[in-house]
Amino acid sequence: MSHDYLSQTPLLDYRAATIQKLIAQRGWAELAEGERIGAAYEFVRNEVLFGYNSDDALPASKVLSDGYGQCNTKGTLLMALLRALGIPCRFHGFTIDKGLQRGVVPELVYPLAPCNIIHSWVEVQHKGKWLDLEGFILDQDVLGALQAKFPERTSLCAYGAGTDCLQRPNVEWAGRSTYIQKTGINRDFGVFDSPDAFYAEHRQLTGLRGLAYRLIIRHWMNRRVTQIRTGRVPTFPGGDKNLVSAASDSQTDEVA
Repeated sequence: MSHDYLSQTPLLDYRAATIQKLIAQRGWAELAEGERIGAAYEFVRNEVLFGYNSDDALPASKVLSDGYGQCNTKGTLLMALLRALGIPCRFHGFTIDKGLQRGVVPELVYPLAPCNIIHSWVEVQHKGKWLDLEGFILDQDVLGALQAKFPERTSLCAYGAGTDCLQRPNVEWAGRSTYIQKTGINRDFGVFDSPDAFYAEHRQLTGLRGLAYRLIIRHWMNRRVTQIRTGRVPTFPGGDKNLVSAASDSQTDEVA
């Protein structure tokens, strides 16, 4: 089977004027390969804020104009930037347990959320190896607020984080894999050439539930993320027992 890890697709629309303008203004194309990856990665991690868009299957240019995103949409933008910079990359699809989103999803509607939520990370080819890039999902202000709220915790699977290394997670680009939601993963769909190929097979929140999410719930969630970013971390029932995933015993982040 042939693979194309550099092509543009409808979602990876890296020839869009806004994406090309960003790359030109930042001078990323002139950098060495590792620096190109790092520049795109850190831009998506911290300059595109953690938040919830209207759909997973948005073009990269739309995510850029929104200025925020979650795992799937920020991943699409990162892939588009990487391919525009000549860096081969591919899509790895999963689901995560909905407990990872607890504290962001309001308790009133949490019981209605799907038990398994579509998740993804980006795999990038660097120095002959495929590396997993997932640590870009939470911007540093959100991550820092969670670290300050739970200074004694090592494992956390809530508020959009799923890690066994809360105080020292591998989220900065250093030429290795990065993770921030890994311990919430409960199903692996495998690798796809593009997000387009994945979403042709796997979609979520359709019909009335999808409409409610797009029109009401995601805005509610984004307000809660804004609160977290400023240090006001919401509480939810259950205490410590609901702050970790059952998967955390068998999955750990790589720590240098």
